[in-house]
Amino acid sequence: MKRVKWLILGTTVLLAVIALVEINYVSGQMRRAEVEKVKLWANAIAQKARLVNYSEQFFASVARDERRKMELYTNILRSFDRVGEGADADFCLDYVRYIVDSCETALIITNDDSVITVPSELAGERLEGARLKEFSHNKPFHYRIWGMGMTLYYKESRMYTDLRRVLDGFNRSFLEEITNNGVLVPVLVVDSLKTKVLASGNMKKEEFATPQALAQRLGEMEKENDPILLRLPDGQQASVYYENTPMLKALRWVPILYLFIFAVLLTVSYHLYRTARNMEQNRIWVGMAKETAHQLGTPISSLMAWTQYLEGKRLEPGYASEINKDLHRLETVAHRFSKIGSLPELEYEGVCAAVGNALGYLQTRSSKKVKFVTNFPDEDIRVPLNSYLFEWVIENVCKNAIDAMNGVGTLTTVVSSDSRYVYVDIGDTGRGMSPKVQKRVFDSGFSTKPRGWGLGLSLAKRIVNDYHGGRIFVKYSVEGQGTVFRIMLKR
Repeated sequence: MKRVKWLILGTTVLLAVIALVEINYVSGQMRRAEVEKVKLWANAIAQKARLVNYSEQFFASVARDERRKMELYTNILRSFDRVGEGADADFCLDYVRYIVDSCETALIITNDDSVITVPSELAGERLEGARLKEFSHNKPFHYRIWGMGMTLYYKESRMYTDLRRVLDGFNRSFLEEITNNGVLVPVLVVDSLKTKVLASGNMKKEEFATPQALAQRLGEMEKENDPILLRLPDGQQASVYYENTPMLKALRWVPILYLFIFAVLLTVSYHLYRTARNMEQNRIWVGMAKETAHQLGTPISSLMAWTQYLEGKRLEPGYASEINKDLHRLETVAHRFSKIGSLPELEYEGVCAAVGNALGYLQTRSSKKVKFVTNFPDEDIRVPLNSYLFEWVIENVCKNAIDAMNGVGTLTTVVSSDSRYVYVDIGDTGRGMSPKVQKRVFDSGFSTKPRGWGLGLSLAKRIVNDYHGGRIFVKYSVEGQGTVFRIMLKR
């Protein structure tokens, strides 16, 4: 039977280990897949950041080309100043208009009084207000022609404006793609000073609402992944901070969670096994106790009849008295055994009286070399008690103490109390117990004596803990000095 139990236990542990390995493997694969997703996302962001930088460089080049073109037009216009006063003015103006009309860049030429001369449809109007603001984004060109001061204003060409609009849209979509990513990566895009959040995704605003919270959050994210440095199309330096996905974080705990569940199940199974084993032992003890009480009943009845018969004869009165004492003892033992396995009735009885009865019986039947010392309060303390069983507890503890002293020493019994408990301390001057023995002294079947059954203290614990709702334990024990047992009963 033991081999079968060990085989079942070994099979269970083996299956649990296999399941743990498989779960750890699967969770590891999922973890690696999540990490690869995050890496691919981060690489894609870095590649797109480079593409944005290339686009920015392209648009800067276009802006320089337009500037150079405007400078070329200005130089052409300056050349008319060298033509001289005899030149055909109408031809020169027609040529200027041709240049302006062929130029894709919108421009305006004004005189010293800010009166528009070109284009012809605006000639005579003053350059001011919203129109001046519109054409003042770029630095104007100043030149002289035929002694008159002229100024050329220009703004971005339609092509450049359309490209700039595309770039701005690309910039917005770029930030949106960083923050609203498909792998649910928590991400923060901050400026170069790490004080301003440019964009965020998969995060609550409360997490970075204050500068302190932002700094703390960025520190936490940097511990998991190095930030991605990039340059936005508007030339601004930015950093992308990101951390692992919630699924990746959860997968880290799967093996630990499984180990915890396995440990709980193993603990519960062990306790269930011990409980079942203890119940089985209890059933055996109860059966043995009741059978013992039943077997003692017949000879006790017979002895009682013989005692009554002998009392009618002319014998020494002391003989019948001693026989009656032993009969009473046998009745007490039978009564005690009959109570095992069923809840005994508790009545308010004196603790000192019960302890004194047990000690009185033992003292007359123990070695004269054992000194009995008692310390009881002046007034007996009454608690819910079954005196038959409680006296049995005192006898078992005291017998163990006497055996530990090898019949020579001092047995001290002290009864005390406080507002909640009554304490019965039983101490001896025997050989004491090691810490290992102290842990097992109340286990059923455990005994330090060669012919001991290991039932006395086990039954004592059952009577005190289960029947009386109290506690019994080793209060003090040192090898070579002695042991003190304490019994606690609720008042």
